Amino acid sequence: MPVNAEVAVPLSEVEIRASRSSGPGGQHANVTASRVEAVFEIAKSRALGDEQKRRLAARHGERVTAVAQDARGQARNRELALERLREKLAAGLAVPRKRRPTRPSRVARERRLETKRRTAQRKRTRRPPPLDE
Repeated sequence: MPVNAEVAVPLSEVEIRASRSSGPGGQHANVTASRVEAVFEIAKSRALGDEQKRRLAARHGERVTAVAQDARGQARNRELALERLREKLAAGLAVPRKRRPTRPSRVARERRLETKRRTAQRKRTRRPPPLDE
């Protein structure tokens, strides 16, 4: 199962469990186990490097789980669960870009101060006149 450009997880490392669904397909007369849960144990994986395992564990814990019970059939729910698991793994393995600190421009600072001056002036004119006059 390809996760991103660098990582592909073999399906043998993903545990797939089926159970009774509370959604579509779970209540008709011939009850089927249409709910599918896909579980990926991070520590047991041979497809991931140590840094990737550490990053995933920090974001998702020791295992990544995806559940699907949207469709009536188990096969479609299996596809949905694996796709959701792939999306979670891809999001967990993504390396965030480093933030480059920026400063506001001179014009932006002047605009902010001018707005503050205008607001202060407006509030000053709303005050009642002093009593000593």
